[in-house]
Amino acid sequence: MATLKNTSVNDTGFLQLPVGTTEQRPASPANGYMRYNTTTGYGEVYNATVGQWLQFGTAPTLSVEYLVVAGGGGGGSQHGGGGGAGGLLTGTATSVSTGVAYNLSVGAGGTGSVGTTSFANPNGSNGSNSSITFSSTITVNGGGGGSSMSNPNRSGLSGGSGGGSALDGTGGGGVSPGGLGNTPSTSPSQGNNGGAYNGYSGTQYGGGSGGGGAGAVGASVTGNSPSVTAGNGGAGVVSAITGSSISYAGGGGGGSHAPFTYGSGGSGGGGRGGLGNSEAGVAGTANTGGGGGGSGAHTANGGSGGSGIVILKYPSTYSASFSAGLTVSTQTSGGFKISSITAGTGTVTFSVG
Repeated sequence: MATLKNTSVNDTGFLQLPVGTTEQRPASPANGYMRYNTTTGYGEVYNATVGQWLQFGTAPTLSVEYLVVAGGGGGGSQHGGGGGAGGLLTGTATSVSTGVAYNLSVGAGGTGSVGTTSFANPNGSNGSNSSITFSSTITVNGGGGGSSMSNPNRSGLSGGSGGGSALDGTGGGGVSPGGLGNTPSTSPSQGNNGGAYNGYSGTQYGGGSGGGGAGAVGASVTGNSPSVTAGNGGAGVVSAITGSSISYAGGGGGGSHAPFTYGSGGSGGGGRGGLGNSEAGVAGTANTGGGGGGSGAHTANGGSGGSGIVILKYPSTYSASFSAGLTVSTQTSGGFKISSITAGTGTVTFSVG
């Protein structure tokens, strides 16, 4: 074997590379090894930083695990339904290229219904979508807004998870469906339906139903006057992508007239419902996609939905750079970097090192 340094090859002939199949690659290659691979039909060079044989002229690729959560829906008012959780999808993108700018966006939470003295309260608004584009675009949809009693049909709005329906103010006998989850549809599903209002006997004052969560449907109102419980928000989903088990995308709880019982927020950031004539619904937790709680009475506001989040986990031999307009924190754990994007719209670009 000859060791050559600072050597120029100045000829019109050829330089003979080692030739062999993929199976015949060196067992312990070092950085810069070159050969012609008869299995692939291409020359290749070994990059020790990323541990890959790379075809001449190509960049390294990596696999990226992701969690994408949309903004939660706002809660309704006037014994309103809880907001549905933002949609949630997880997975792993393979063969992600270095040097390519990939688009991503983090959705904001929807606004809660504004309480009025006129009983003309709107529904809570839907949360905004979150997305990231690798070989295809992964979009999760904002949670559906919770309904208000003064809304004509009192049905929750559809979204990543559906909003809860509101109390029927006509005397207790009406039936109002919850908003549909996983809307528009994805596979796997990104969320569940909001709770329905199935009517009850006695006084017309009661409570709203819970918003759907990524892990469970929202609960309907239960009991009869004088013992009525507003619906709880549907449970979220636990993810350990950051190294800790954290729940995301819980539905908001329904609001209730006093002295009944408000609905609890679903695990994963769902806000609880308000109770009585002046208590607003509690907002969903920021960066969980939790739905906002419905308010207790017509003069109190529904809680706003929690904002979404995008989390990316990739080998620590790579780095990620993010464009202006994105709010990002990155940690390193167990041979991986984990970047949490908590707000904004922009791009991410991966590189070696």
